[in-house]
Amino acid sequence: MAKYIILDTETTGVGENDRVIQLGYIVLGVNPIEVHNEFNSCDVPISFGAMEVHGITPDLLTDKPICTETSAYKRLLELNTNDNYIIIHNAPFDIKMLEKEGFSTQMKVIDTLRVAKHILPDEEAHRLQYFRYKMELYKEEEKEATALGIVVKAHDAIGDVLVLKLLLSKLRAAVQAAYPSENPVEKMVDLTNTPILVKTFRFGKHKGKDLEEVAREDAGYLRWMLSSMDSLDDDLRYSINHYLA
Repeated sequence: MAKYIILDTETTGVGENDRVIQLGYIVLGVNPIEVHNEFNSCDVPISFGAMEVHGITPDLLTDKPICTETSAYKRLLELNTNDNYIIIHNAPFDIKMLEKEGFSTQMKVIDTLRVAKHILPDEEAHRLQYFRYKMELYKEEEKEATALGIVVKAHDAIGDVLVLKLLLSKLRAAVQAAYPSENPVEKMVDLTNTPILVKTFRFGKHKGKDLEEVAREDAGYLRWMLSSMDSLDDDLRYSINHYLA
């Protein structure tokens, strides 16, 4: 039977040299549900900006093992097969961080951030904490947390995993409603790998304008972006080509 790993990490920062310092996840599809949550040490100091976000200070990591020696990491390796699903909000970040610890996922990936952008394109934000309040997930947290023995704390890995579990249920229902003839879990995998149609410019001289409008009025600028801006993300590149066509 397939297992579903809902995962989050906390890290020393968001740069190329930063590393994992907390690995939290729950495993669905087993009885009882598994809860894994461990701090780990590393050689990279925690940035003050990261501390401001997650509240993990160096003293909390004293005498902790490195990530690869934690039981959470070792169990994740056991679960790492293509029969299973790994579910993360903004998956590329956490997957990249885990790759620095030698982990290469073989699981099917569901990125709830990308699924939400597809299914709920008109939301003003798609952050996990935004949905926590917008969907009133916080009203369901205490009962769920008590059942799993989890303490909810914003930006804490296992606390965010619990919120993500609740969000996943909402997204699954929305995907089922939008694609009633398809398996919602497999559709979320598909949406994770499908380009997102960006509708509005978020930077530059056309910031705030509809991309479709810019394609009509300033197509030359969009073609210049395609040819000259190597840093364009795949979704924006896809969207520019879509509207130019």
